[in-house]
Amino acid sequence: QVQVVETGGGSVQAGGSLTLSCTISGLTFDDYAMGWFRQAPGMEREGLSCISIDGGSASYADSVKGRFTISRDNAKNTLYLQVNNLKPEDTAMYYCAVPRVTDDYCSGSWDFAHAVQWGQGTQVTVSS
Repeated sequence: QVQVVETGGGSVQAGGSLTLSCTISGLTFDDYAMGWFRQAPGMEREGLSCISIDGGSASYADSVKGRFTISRDNAKNTLYLQVNNLKPEDTAMYYCAVPRVTDDYCSGSWDFAHAVQWGQGTQVTVSS
């Protein structure tokens, strides 16, 4: 059974930063490209980022490119998302998951439309 602990969220003012973490057990972590998506109330999931199995390559949604940085530590089964220059529109629940990918380097298309939501997520709230 996969268990996920997502932490690091909080309430910040616009322009602030947070570091989100996701520790996963029950899954062979370094067998999968991983990523983050978010969901605001009443909205559809928005895929944010995908990182390759070895952490050497990553891809981002246009909405967060240049502000968010994804990384992973396979020895710790942990995925990270550094979120900088936060905007009110970044307010959402953030989740880690295994995306559907066309290649394990995240260089093609990727999405979270059918990704399993394992954890409770971590809430990010940005005030103006």
